Amino acid sequence: MAKTLDMVFRSDGGKEVTLSIADPKENLTLAEVKTVMEDIIAKKVFESKTGDLSQIVEARINSKDTAVLA
Repeated sequence: MAKTLDMVFRSDGGKEVTLSIADPKENLTLAEVKTVMEDIIAKKVFESKTGDLSQIVEARINSKDTAVLA
């Protein structure tokens, strides 16, 4: 099963920006993710087409199960 951690931010321009990380560690907590997201905002690590990331919207883990049909 493939998993991704999606960190959703709002930019200065008011648009949502999602950063996806493949294969996040097991037992990841909201507190850990929130700390990283706050650091990304404070240090201006990423810039989007609609400006700097300025607000945390949400964090989520997505799971995808793929079955190959023969």
